[in-house]
Amino acid sequence: MAAVTLTQCFDPTGATYGIPTYPWRYAPKGLVTRRQLRAEGPRPGGQPIAAQLLRPRYRREPLVAYLYRIDRAQPVRAMTSRKWGALALAMLARRTCPNCRTDAGYVIPSSLGVCVSCAYPDDRTPTDPRPREA
Repeated sequence: MAAVTLTQCFDPTGATYGIPTYPWRYAPKGLVTRRQLRAEGPRPGGQPIAAQLLRPRYRREPLVAYLYRIDRAQPVRAMTSRKWGALALAMLARRTCPNCRTDAGYVIPSSLGVCVSCAYPDDRTPTDPRPREA
């Protein structure tokens, strides 16, 4: 897709792109993006894309945001006890140091790969590179 002008972004019938297309920030009432829908509470619920927003960008592909109808959205499914358990195990795995096998109490930084105690065993921290005096 070549550079898109603002006038090409307005196609409410869908003749050019196959679905109704609007310029960035000009979505009609009742249509929202997936993130906006999730912020209000519901989920798209399997409905097809109702329209799209195009934001022209200089010398690059335009940004596209797909829109969904609010009236066809469905409520979010509640978390089951098994899902909560799986989430707790996944978070425990992210907090467990692979070197010393202890729960660090925080998510292990991917830049280190191990907890801070294992990464800096001689009491040096990344903010204090000087060795401690006895």
